[in-house]
Amino acid sequence: MADQPHRDPQRIEPAGTNDAIPGLRKFPPQGEAVIHQVNWLGLKTLYMKEVRRFFKVQTQTIWAPAVTTLLFLVIFTVAMGRGDRQVLGVNFATFVAPGLIVMGMMQNAFANASFSFLSGKLQGTIIDFLMPPLTEAELMGAMIAAAMTRAVLVGCALALLMAFWPGVSLHVAHPWAVAWFGLMGALFLSLLGFLSSIWADKFDHNAAITSFVIAPLSLLSGTFYVIDNLAPAFQTVSRLNPFFYVISGFRFGFLGQSDIGSTNMAVLHSALGLGVLNLVLGVVTYLVLRSGWKLKS
Repeated sequence: MADQPHRDPQRIEPAGTNDAIPGLRKFPPQGEAVIHQVNWLGLKTLYMKEVRRFFKVQTQTIWAPAVTTLLFLVIFTVAMGRGDRQVLGVNFATFVAPGLIVMGMMQNAFANASFSFLSGKLQGTIIDFLMPPLTEAELMGAMIAAAMTRAVLVGCALALLMAFWPGVSLHVAHPWAVAWFGLMGALFLSLLGFLSSIWADKFDHNAAITSFVIAPLSLLSGTFYVIDNLAPAFQTVSRLNPFFYVISGFRFGFLGQSDIGSTNMAVLHSALGLGVLNLVLGVVTYLVLRSGWKLKS
């Protein structure tokens, strides 16, 4: 009729209103899922946002850590590498280089994963992470993937710089070990960093974890020595340190030998063990994130 208001059939109105009007699109009922599969677009968007965040200041987030770690190589090579000292059949610089590369990767994976989420909590922008249509697994996946990306970039920068240092040979004997232990080490520290950012109430808490947990475990994991030189009690302690298996396994990928065990099967067992450890830690981190602990008031 002429006195009836004109309605656009493409207009979206809330569900429950004008239900009798055919052809009128409606909002789904409140709480009903619209995205029934993985939100790949949202996951990619958050991942790219995190990568661009640290890549904008790549001098501080990639090159500065690489140069700082390179100084360890310079200092220890000068102090302990004189006289053509041999460790595991290679000169000291070649022995210590792979350990320093993966150590830098792990430390920066932790730093990236522990910063962004915590800064959102402290600055009141955590809602930007929690409100988008992302599941807890998608949110965690994007954040962890970005942290691992930074770790890989730092590792590549370190390898590039060390390639120019006299006496260092980065010939790869087992590419699978380099890839597996490098990625598993980055994943392990990314998960720890993300879990730390959920737990922490201020940046001092994260700094304490870095200073009193991450740094000691990294430096006391056989980066600069083989654990066979230690007393039996300290060898046992070293073998309880997961960082030891990451560093020694990564070194095995370059040198073809390590102090994990006398056979390649021992290295394979270590690789599988790291995979299981990361799986367990990932489940724990997911459950903590899903609970809303320290995230929801």
